[in-house]
Amino acid sequence: MPTLDWIGKKAVLNHHRRVPYRLLHCDPKLSAGDPDSGNLLVQGDNLLALKALLPYYAGKVKCIYIDPPYNTGNEKWVYNDAVNSPEMRNWLGRVVGAEAEDLSRHDKWLCMMYPRLSLLRQFLTDDGAIFVSIDDNEVGHLRTLLSEVFGAPNFVCSFIWEKKHTRANDAEFVSDNHDFLLLYARDKTKLRLRRLPRTEAANARFKNPDDDPRGPWISQPLQVKTPSQAYIYEIVTPQGRQVSPPNGRSWAFGRERYEELVRDGRIYFGPDGRNVPRLKKFLPEVGDLVPVTIWPRDEVGDNQEAKTELKTLLSNGRLSFDNPKPVRLLARVLQLATQKNSIVLDSFAGSGTTAHALLALNKADGGNRRFLIVEIDNDIANEVTARRLRVVIQGDAEEFLPLGGGFRFCRLGEPLFDEAGNIRDSVKFPDLAAHVFFTETGSPIPKRATARSPLLGVHNGIAIYLLFNGVMGDKRPDGGNVLTGPILHDLPPHHGPKVIYAESSRLGRSRLKREGIVFKQVPYEIRVS
Repeated sequence: MPTLDWIGKKAVLNHHRRVPYRLLHCDPKLSAGDPDSGNLLVQGDNLLALKALLPYYAGKVKCIYIDPPYNTGNEKWVYNDAVNSPEMRNWLGRVVGAEAEDLSRHDKWLCMMYPRLSLLRQFLTDDGAIFVSIDDNEVGHLRTLLSEVFGAPNFVCSFIWEKKHTRANDAEFVSDNHDFLLLYARDKTKLRLRRLPRTEAANARFKNPDDDPRGPWISQPLQVKTPSQAYIYEIVTPQGRQVSPPNGRSWAFGRERYEELVRDGRIYFGPDGRNVPRLKKFLPEVGDLVPVTIWPRDEVGDNQEAKTELKTLLSNGRLSFDNPKPVRLLARVLQLATQKNSIVLDSFAGSGTTAHALLALNKADGGNRRFLIVEIDNDIANEVTARRLRVVIQGDAEEFLPLGGGFRFCRLGEPLFDEAGNIRDSVKFPDLAAHVFFTETGSPIPKRATARSPLLGVHNGIAIYLLFNGVMGDKRPDGGNVLTGPILHDLPPHHGPKVIYAESSRLGRSRLKREGIVFKQVPYEIRVS
């Protein structure tokens, strides 16, 4: 499989593993609607935010959509690459003309994308999928990068979205009218995309030229390309014309089944009864549509529609989006890739179209989908993303009916651990519990921990316990945080192997082995990144 190489790649290959886990602090004043809806808007660098969310949502997200910077050279995007190797510092310091500047731009874009894609993959369910919007400028690099992170066999297709229609003299060579959406699966063998509801245009193909009482129909060939000798025979039309299948083909049915279809009025011989027979398919019998790779603007909207949506929703807001996405485009993505209870993630949230489309789809089909969206820019997160969601959730007396739902507005806090590897004083039991369970098992904690039980959950038959912050009821600084005989006796029971995190253990090795306990000392044996 072809792979990409670029200056700085070695520095970012495992960078996502070194990103520290951080706390998330939710602000009720900036949140809206039902706080228990399960929706989150996180303001902060998406690399840090993804690492903070991972202990809670790894392996749980059904659909990811991202609209990263297109890196056209005419835009300003700010993402903290945190690439500090001498190789990268030397490279960034080289400015030797236009060619070097161009290389710098593309290489830095790849350095920004690689660790984020590596983290995003960990969020997906086994049958999940990621959609990435991009234009011609980086589509080649992105395709190879996605194949490296997700695996080339998990490439599904490239959708072509008609983002505008006007013929504008806005380019030196060719004015582009489309963007791409690259689709990759976590595991293509398990991916099941949903079919799309039939449109009026699709239904318009069904006619009723013979006034069949069963209603409109379309016709399909009665012959097939894979011949069966038993299905090669002569058919006589109502007007006496003798018809046989062409060479190398046969009819789709045997003679007995064919005669049943004739008696049922399901074979059409044309208006004069002399044409080659065709099979009638009635509209009520036809299911939803298999999606196609070209998405025209009249079906899923365009940039202008998206700008109008923003202008209408935020009449005096900040509108600095050159390439916004319309709600109908994201609705198409969600229709294809989600079920009614799916979790959806967008780590380049921008104006919040993904969340808006999800709320609208929930309203339309009674679903309970949840969104996790991340926006790096503080002003955009407050003035555009959150404000837009408040409008569509709560409605507007004059123009918009409320979609319902809600979201919590969160900001990134400090890392769980300080530079020396010690747990920060501000860390509470539920935060450390989620981190311990995830780093121990690779799976999110089954339910949010409380400070009332040291049993975090059971994974593959192994119970995970955490003694921290006096969870056993003793609120002295070290009370209940040490594994002793009485503490062991009071732990919630589990008849099987146990992993117990505590500040120290007073139990000998033979006792630990006899009780089936693996002891891990806090904080030294907790993974910090």
